Amino acid sequence: MIETSKRLTRRRFYKAEQEASFVEAHTTETAQTQSPSYRLAFRDTDFLLRDALRPVRFQLELMKPEMLLDEAKIGSTLVVYGSARIPSPEHAEELVAAAETPEKRAVAERLAAKARYYEEARKLGRLASACGIVENGMRQFVVCSGGGPSIMEAANRGAADAGADTIGMNIVLPHEQAPNVYVTPALAFQFHYFALRKMHFLLRARAVAVFPGGYGTLDEFMELLTLVQTGKMKPVPILLFGCDFWNRVVNFEAMAEEGVIDREDLALFHRVETAEEAWAQIVRFYDLECG
Repeated sequence: MIETSKRLTRRRFYKAEQEASFVEAHTTETAQTQSPSYRLAFRDTDFLLRDALRPVRFQLELMKPEMLLDEAKIGSTLVVYGSARIPSPEHAEELVAAAETPEKRAVAERLAAKARYYEEARKLGRLASACGIVENGMRQFVVCSGGGPSIMEAANRGAADAGADTIGMNIVLPHEQAPNVYVTPALAFQFHYFALRKMHFLLRARAVAVFPGGYGTLDEFMELLTLVQTGKMKPVPILLFGCDFWNRVVNFEAMAEEGVIDREDLALFHRVETAEEAWAQIVRFYDLECG
């Protein structure tokens, strides 16, 4: 009886990796077996890169990070958006010194003045990670950034300072792009599609910190506000760092005055200047037992 039960529950088909190993071990080289048409479809890169296979690539890019984050017991994240150009304090003077013209020097000085936000992003990453919240066996408020330099690096660095894992979600760009060294290797992801990358940022997000940044940061921030404003996403703490910067770059008050947003929409985010303020907002929102 026991033997019968084992036979009934035993897997009847080989796994894909086993089938692939059979091909490698037993395929004889002939004109037919060397033809691209003979390759196993899931191992045929040329086939997977065809335009007609875009829906499949979308699905793969959706599933891979989701499955690996589940396996890593990542329950929720603290997402950090921000510039890839703001220097760390130790490199601020170097950035200014490298400026070749008075105009470039003025820009470099403005970027260097924002180096304090690198430190705040690092502190925030450290605060969230040191808290070490685990719920139902899943790690909470794991720091997640775009995986690049500057503010992104700072957030990952802060988590690493606390000895915690940290996530980086890079995007393939025409110029060189690589994960910063503070991203946990097993949690370093690379995306082809911006849309799916932004989706993964928010699927597990329980708080989002937005630091001064350019088009990419604005894109991520505005999509987040739109999702919450329209009710497509439940509210989470949205911490906007840099009052002077954002007041100069986006006139939210004018949008309310013009009637294109409701005045209540201005309460979707909280303006902060320090990591301590930001973390306090998160602690209050979720009534956490970690200060």
